[in-house]
Amino acid sequence: MAANDMKDKIKLFENMPIPKAVAKLSIPMIIGSLVTILYNLADTFFVGMLNDPIQNAGVTLAAPVLLAFNAVNNLFGVGASSMMSRAMGRRDYETVYKSSSFVFWCSVISGIFFSLACTIFKDPLLQLLGSDSTTMQATADYMFWTVSCGAVPSILNVVMGYMVRSEGEALHASIGTMSGCFLNIILDPVFILPWGLNMGAAGAGCATFISNCAACLYFLVLLYIKRKHTLVCINPKKFTLERQVVGGIFAVGIPACIQNLLNVVGMTILNNKMAGYGADPVAAMGIVQKINMIPLQMVLGASQGIMPLVSYNFASRNHKRMKDAYKFTIKVAMVFCIGVVVLYFFGAKQITGLFMDNENVVNIGAKLLRGFCMGLPFLCIDFISVGVFQSVGLGKNALFFAIARKVLLEIPAIYVLDYLFPLYGLAYTQFVAEVVLAVLAVVVIARFFKRLRVETEE
Repeated sequence: MAANDMKDKIKLFENMPIPKAVAKLSIPMIIGSLVTILYNLADTFFVGMLNDPIQNAGVTLAAPVLLAFNAVNNLFGVGASSMMSRAMGRRDYETVYKSSSFVFWCSVISGIFFSLACTIFKDPLLQLLGSDSTTMQATADYMFWTVSCGAVPSILNVVMGYMVRSEGEALHASIGTMSGCFLNIILDPVFILPWGLNMGAAGAGCATFISNCAACLYFLVLLYIKRKHTLVCINPKKFTLERQVVGGIFAVGIPACIQNLLNVVGMTILNNKMAGYGADPVAAMGIVQKINMIPLQMVLGASQGIMPLVSYNFASRNHKRMKDAYKFTIKVAMVFCIGVVVLYFFGAKQITGLFMDNENVVNIGAKLLRGFCMGLPFLCIDFISVGVFQSVGLGKNALFFAIARKVLLEIPAIYVLDYLFPLYGLAYTQFVAEVVLAVLAVVVIARFFKRLRVETEE
């Protein structure tokens, strides 16, 4: 890599004012997350235009499988991003090369395995997801394109985005993501609606598959063009099973992977509970989950955006800069989340009504949205704190929060609240979990920064 390119990267991580550095890293990530949400909403919006709750339910019931992709994305993407940024902070560039090659090829292999497993065990998987005789065909059609055909490009384009972002190229990472998303939005109506190919839920899946392939192509072309100006390497000759590389990636990646697998379990249980109330509540839940994803993904985007900055400064022992980045991000995210709560709570019916012209679905969705949005301010503290733990290699802390969120809090709350307040109690499970986790996050992160201050003084 040219010396000038490295100087620019070092300036971003070491010298740029915190608000500007956080903005440069997080804003492209947040915009990319918003566009990703937009294309997820496009699936729901255009399938909803069919006014067929069964087609909408098919997309909703398949969501846990697509969420499971994130387990692989986090295993390799989050693990590599943390490892690569910390290696850059130590000026250990050979480890950066080896780490990026390792996760690239492991992502390809994992995608192939995922695709084969879900195809071979399709029927029991559909039953596990909560599909019945009414919704099974729509769910299977959607999963054929997004999973059987699309697992590899779906996983690979996200992991490559993490790798590109780890060296501070947040803009290019977001452009890669957005290119696929915009293509998906353009293709959705053509593939879904009666005036186009009239494929319904299957059309939404096909559009997603083509769009993920396009995003992968963008990243591959980008890495080829910038091959002399980037530390990201996909050369199989740099692939290694060295303990230092594999252990460093998995120390962060495995807890992040388990966190997403637990999310899949939680969503599957929630959808199964919802399925017992009929197709309309399932369709309403699908719409609400997509709407709630907007602020959730923006907070997650901010958390992941500052990860390279936190990782680099932790490795270079500039703990004050790392702490300042965390505090600044928390403040901005909190203000944003409170504003979203006000908007969602008072505009729930109007917002839900944008996605389906079905009065019963809209009424159910509005009540569910009001419950879901209440947890957002607490969720931002939890997410950004966990992002710090992942950035500095404290995978065990991140794993503890993942287990506490799902196993100890959210999943038990699903059963208790559904029993006490049938159907609508399910919307408040996130709120119950995040209030407890936010308090816990403040305590743990404060102790972490105190320990760093003591080590610095010594």
